Amino acid sequence: MRKVYMMLCSLLLAGSFFLACGWAGRVREDVTIGGVQVGGMPYAEAEHAVRNALSVPFVLHTPAGDFTPTLSYSDDVSALVRRAKKGAVLIPQVRRDWVDAEDFLEDVCEKCVQTPVDATLQFTSEGFTYTRERAGRDCDYAASLSAVLEAVGRGEREASLVTRVRKPAVTERQLRARTRLLASFTTYFDAAKSARVHNISLACERIAGTVLAPGDTLSFNAVVGERTKANGFRDAAVILNGEFVQGTGGGVCQVSTTLMGAAVRAGLAVSESHPHSLSVGYVPPSQDAMVSRYSDLKLHNPYAFPVYFWGTTAKDSVTFKVYGAPDGKRYGIESCVLEYVDPPPAEVREGEEDRTVRAEKRGLRSESYLVTYAADGSVISRKLLRRDSYAPVQGIYVVKHAQEGAPGGEGGEEAPPVR
Repeated sequence: MRKVYMMLCSLLLAGSFFLACGWAGRVREDVTIGGVQVGGMPYAEAEHAVRNALSVPFVLHTPAGDFTPTLSYSDDVSALVRRAKKGAVLIPQVRRDWVDAEDFLEDVCEKCVQTPVDATLQFTSEGFTYTRERAGRDCDYAASLSAVLEAVGRGEREASLVTRVRKPAVTERQLRARTRLLASFTTYFDAAKSARVHNISLACERIAGTVLAPGDTLSFNAVVGERTKANGFRDAAVILNGEFVQGTGGGVCQVSTTLMGAAVRAGLAVSESHPHSLSVGYVPPSQDAMVSRYSDLKLHNPYAFPVYFWGTTAKDSVTFKVYGAPDGKRYGIESCVLEYVDPPPAEVREGEEDRTVRAEKRGLRSESYLVTYAADGSVISRKLLRRDSYAPVQGIYVVKHAQEGAPGGEGGEEAPPVR
């Protein structure tokens, strides 16, 4: 009996040993840690499963794209899987650290910085071309580091880089506001006089597309160049010593006159201008601008922004437009004839047929005024621009037989347009 009893005891001890060995190194049944069911798993396998669920990648969102930095983790998972009781539901304590956060963010910030680009404009004889501005971007390194480390510490899965918009200094809207039409002025000519039309067109082309910086002065002669055949000009009627004669560049004075008409109406200052010796037919008296080798038209820009000159010729007209930043005022020119001067008695010559060599024309004394208007149309000021004298033109007539009492007084036709 005693032998049987000893055998039974040995068997019971062996069974208990093997039963204990079967659960050794395993998590108790129905245990959940960090939302992962690990009951019955070996400790190492359970730790891996829980940590795999906990170690979700941390994503940093930036304008340059998303970045996934490497974080270091510390937790109490190892202790939990070993002490967990059957059916336990446990939440691990996890600590995440971003060891190289400062260096990492410094590199990312550099990638995200973007320099703003100002709007630009180009001005040619064809007009304006604008390019839009582009906003820039700065990275707020200190704010980004603080926000990211806080997100990591709270166990969040993502965070965003803190950036600031850098506005450009110049926008397209600003450029358009600075390049509005200030004034336009047109004069007319005889389209049949081809040489004169050529000279007008050539001088106009050379002025068109000119930009005058703030405080600068435009010299008509410097821009257009000498009126010579080598410079592209042709012979046409000019005024020389009170006479209409053929000269190289005839017609150019109509361009300078038209330019001055637009410039004055745009608020520019005229620092130099000269009248013709004879009055011309394309503008009122004291509004002309005679140019020659020795006489120039000079225009000064009083504005804080550039002004732009655009010009064109049509079949029988020349037009200048001035663009810039309006000052809220409007400008006009008024002419006033002070006195007319009768021409001397006409010269009568004998010839084979009756004809007019040169129509007589009265001379005159005149003034011109710059009138400045407020936005509501009221007159702010009226300032004398010029006071001029234009010589009369003696008529010359040819008759079959010279007679006393040849035509006198004002001629029946105007003198031809002159430069």
